[in-house]
Amino acid sequence: MPTVAEQLRQAREQRGWTIDQLADVTKIRTDHIRALEGGDYNVFAAPVYIQGFVRTCATLLKLDVPKVMADLDSELGATKKFREHPRLTSDSRGIVDYIMLQFSKINWRVALPFLIGIIVIGGGVLTYRIIKTRQTEDPLKNLSTGIYQPKKGTDVIISPGAPTNTGRTTR
Repeated sequence: MPTVAEQLRQAREQRGWTIDQLADVTKIRTDHIRALEGGDYNVFAAPVYIQGFVRTCATLLKLDVPKVMADLDSELGATKKFREHPRLTSDSRGIVDYIMLQFSKINWRVALPFLIGIIVIGGGVLTYRIIKTRQTEDPLKNLSTGIYQPKKGTDVIISPGAPTNTGRTTR
């Protein structure tokens, strides 16, 4: 039974593609494709990169993707570095990692319209309440009387040359 690396290389060669052509189409670096076709998985930092690149190449080369991925999982399980997937649980990380993990589980295509709807409805209710509150308030309740009354204890001083109520000036 051929390895995943051999399956990828044989499928690419049967199509008559070079590594550079495959890299151009898949946007995967040529050194990564060479590592995949050579079975050198230690080049990659995590198994998720290997799985993604193999899935992309297998799909493009029209291989049986589920079979290739199953073969890849068994090959990665045999290596010491990629035997286990990195844990994504809250017990090994902080609270921020736990919250981000929960956000990553949300189906945003469903949740985003629902969230926008809640925000729009909440904004409408808040606007309605503000308008109703302002309509029921008396706008004149804080106004004082309309006649000017000087403060108590202040004297009115008329300066020389200032007009008086008789219209004459004093000297």
